[in-house]
Amino acid sequence: MQKPPDHAYPTHWEADVVLRDGGTARIRPITPDDAERLVSFYEQVSDESKYYRFFAPYPRLSDRDVHRFTHHDYVDRVGLAALVGGEFIATVRYDRINDQGLPAKNPEDDQAEVAFLVQDAHQGRGVASALLEHIAAVARERGIRRFAAEVLPANSKMIKVFTDAGYTQKRTFEDGVVRLEFDLEPTEQSMAVMRGREQRAEARSVQRLLAPGSVAVIGAGRAPGGVGRTALRSLLDSGFTGRVHAVNHAFPEDMPRLHPEDVPAVRALREIPDPVDLAVIAVPADHVPDVVRDCGEHGVQGVLILSSGYAEAGQDGRERQRALLRQARSYGMRLIGPNAFGLINTAPDVRLNASLAPQMPGAGHIGLFTQSGAIGIALLSGLHARGPGDGGIAGISAFVSAGNRADVSGNDLLQYWYDDPDTDVVILYLESIGNPRKFARLARRTAAVKPVVVARGARHNGTAPPGHAVPTVRVPDSTVAALMRQAGVIRVDTVTELIDAGLLLASQPLPAGPRIAILGNSESLALLAYDACLTEGLRPQRPHVLPSAATPDDFRAALAEALAGDGCDAVVVTAIPWVGEGAAVSPADSEGAALAAALRTAAAAHPEKPVTVVHLAMDDLAETLAAPEPTPEPTPEPEQASAQPPGPVAPAGDEAGRPPTPAPAPAGTSQAPHVPHSPPNRPRPLIPPGPPPTLSGRQQDPARDAEANTPRRPRRAPLRIPAYPAAERAVRSLAEAVRYAAWRREAAEPGRVPEYDDIQEAAAGADIERLLGRLTPDAPTGRSVPVPPQDAEALLARYGIHTRPVLPAPDPDTAVRAAARLGYPVALKTTAPHLRHRADLGGVRLDIAGEAELRRTYSELTDFLGSAEELRPVVQSMVPRGVDTVIRAAIDPAAGAVLSFGLAGAPSQLLGDIAHRLIPATDREVTEQIRSIRAAPLLFGWRGSQPVDTAALSELLLRVSRLVDDHPEVVGVDLEPVVVAAHGLSVLGATVRLAPAPATTDLGPRRLPVY
Repeated sequence: MQKPPDHAYPTHWEADVVLRDGGTARIRPITPDDAERLVSFYEQVSDESKYYRFFAPYPRLSDRDVHRFTHHDYVDRVGLAALVGGEFIATVRYDRINDQGLPAKNPEDDQAEVAFLVQDAHQGRGVASALLEHIAAVARERGIRRFAAEVLPANSKMIKVFTDAGYTQKRTFEDGVVRLEFDLEPTEQSMAVMRGREQRAEARSVQRLLAPGSVAVIGAGRAPGGVGRTALRSLLDSGFTGRVHAVNHAFPEDMPRLHPEDVPAVRALREIPDPVDLAVIAVPADHVPDVVRDCGEHGVQGVLILSSGYAEAGQDGRERQRALLRQARSYGMRLIGPNAFGLINTAPDVRLNASLAPQMPGAGHIGLFTQSGAIGIALLSGLHARGPGDGGIAGISAFVSAGNRADVSGNDLLQYWYDDPDTDVVILYLESIGNPRKFARLARRTAAVKPVVVARGARHNGTAPPGHAVPTVRVPDSTVAALMRQAGVIRVDTVTELIDAGLLLASQPLPAGPRIAILGNSESLALLAYDACLTEGLRPQRPHVLPSAATPDDFRAALAEALAGDGCDAVVVTAIPWVGEGAAVSPADSEGAALAAALRTAAAAHPEKPVTVVHLAMDDLAETLAAPEPTPEPTPEPEQASAQPPGPVAPAGDEAGRPPTPAPAPAGTSQAPHVPHSPPNRPRPLIPPGPPPTLSGRQQDPARDAEANTPRRPRRAPLRIPAYPAAERAVRSLAEAVRYAAWRREAAEPGRVPEYDDIQEAAAGADIERLLGRLTPDAPTGRSVPVPPQDAEALLARYGIHTRPVLPAPDPDTAVRAAARLGYPVALKTTAPHLRHRADLGGVRLDIAGEAELRRTYSELTDFLGSAEELRPVVQSMVPRGVDTVIRAAIDPAAGAVLSFGLAGAPSQLLGDIAHRLIPATDREVTEQIRSIRAAPLLFGWRGSQPVDTAALSELLLRVSRLVDDHPEVVGVDLEPVVVAAHGLSVLGATVRLAPAPATTDLGPRRLPVY
């Protein structure tokens, strides 16, 4: 990271963070203007906490203390504060010291003493842990490599902050004081701790929004209609289990309740005597800041802003949106919106519909996030049409439509749904990705637990939708899709495909392979399914065609036989209305209902294999299959009935197929977490242990800070089978499930990022810092700069990437001397941009054996293509013959750090035959990357040619990946051509581009984004 001048206020250290309880705080450097805040903060700290900080009674700060704690040079002495509502709640500072523990005089001293002070009312919220992450990052930036802290033995909370951080530590006890010393270099454990805390905090912040105990609708009009009144009506009609208040400054003073809703009505939020957890704001944009201020002062935990007139309205609205976000976060609140459609939680103990949706969706196990309100309506409507009611195939667990998503985004919902036991499938409709690197990390982790299905809008126009202040896409949409699939994301193109894939994944187990059995009573429909399977890369069996007059029993027998076969991983059933004489079903049953019952009976015997149905003109079949399986009431045995004690009987589960909500545990006892839902026999990978935050308000153990793993326990779901009106839709969804299941199996044994002993990471960092200081002062702000060739070669060599020497040849005599130095045979190449790597235009001449040939070739080159000044010729020694390839790495704002590979020339440039992987890439991923291009056979002995050294190629890809991952200042690496021979390879050309590292990256301390 590029250092600002000493004593300059480092604005890039400012950050908003989510704390352990889901609230937010602002972290920033302490300035001389904070003197009054510091004194006020200190007065609110208990005498015990002051004693722990100063090892003696210290009732008040002297003027000298205040000056020392507020004046810093931001290099050797740094202080950070955490603020809520504009006031300090915690502070941390470090002072650089020498080996004797005295103030450092030498800038080479790399140790500092660190100390914290947290206001008692905010202890236990994870404030100190967040401050430690940020002060450690600041210290590393300023060249400090170790922290030392002296703590009284009784101060167990602070000792735990240090010991749980995951850094390499040394602990001693001397003179009644515990001395802790720890290295600040991030370790695998410290990163796991930090990301585990981030996940729990952000999940908890979403849980507080989705499961409020009380909601205030601010802007509910006196007359029916309008946004506020509609939101209030939706909230009440959903059966919300908490308290509801209507707030409007225009209500008459003598109107205690709003009718006909019959809810308490107040003119201002401060008139509500009880706490308010969620505020739904539906007032004009000009009045929103006053409302948010009232919410912050009343202690509201989160705000949902339905009001429009923000970033979607232009630059003025964008500035208004940023000010709104700063205001909400200053009070520790999370914000959904503005211009949001709302949020829904179908959990039976919450029943929240704080949205503009006209009806409450059915309860189920699909988590749904959209940025667009219109797409949110389409998804809710589409799901309702495919399976209405609680427990149906299309039921949802939660829905959030974030509008401009100034704060809460899809990343936050991924954090929440990762270990939410009520959500089995995650569906995201995204129009932009604000933090691509974090999205890829969270999506990969969530996809290892449950399917993540994503559709992206605004894919091709290169601009973000109105209201979304995010980087625009540079790479093709096909590249973004490939990178998402690498992270385990199921990428689809349309809203219909979102619903199709979501329904299958929510109701069926994952297939064990691509072998598909097809059966039905229509040969034409079965052949359509067969062709669709081949198109999707599946392995269909020859269709089993039943007679057109086949009965439900015939279908049941055929499906049971297919599922029992060892050569089948999934079954597609095709059905058309029964044709023939006589009745195929009893008069009491509809044809579709009877067939649905038969299919369910056969599928129930083999719950480990997925079944999907394609139907034509049989809507009753689809409706019956989508509904929960009827469960007959058991008839108790006489002795069991007589032994039942009097009183109410605990329910066996609700109509959504979930176990009943357990009664609250007595004080001082623990309660087992809700057992996660899983379709029958679906394999579930490992997730962190402990009670996760859930829609019903159960919280995690805050003491558990490191991510560990424990297996999920499957719970039985009602047997539901997805039905589709077209074979292509059913097969496409099934193919996505097959590919996702294969990814899950591979992810269970992930590759590794190898360590290479010859990599000089620290030296490369020093080179990059020196080059940025030399190259960037004259560069436009925010633009990358090319590294001179010799410096680029030296930087690459730090990572074991060695390029073939290239010597300039401005004239024939210089070319001859260069060839003599390198040794014949040589190549003569032009480096002019329009001829670079263009052997087809004559810009590259190979296998020049001697001086005479070199002089003749030089003359031909300049005679036909231009002067030496224009061509900029160079001489390079020849390398063993092989396959020319190209390796690139770049930072893309839409996808993060990307590693690309292809064959040089026409395959990559003309046909786009390039494979992409996210950085950091593992050994398994680069092996797959090499094999995934269409021209890969040329590397493996196509048509009798000699196979090349793909092991050396894999190692080169991994080294490039490491370079870009270790140094975010490296924004571009281009190796072209890389000639891969039978043994070894040669890098003939290399360019590197640098730019100052962004103030925030996914590798630094956790922080909320600012759009």
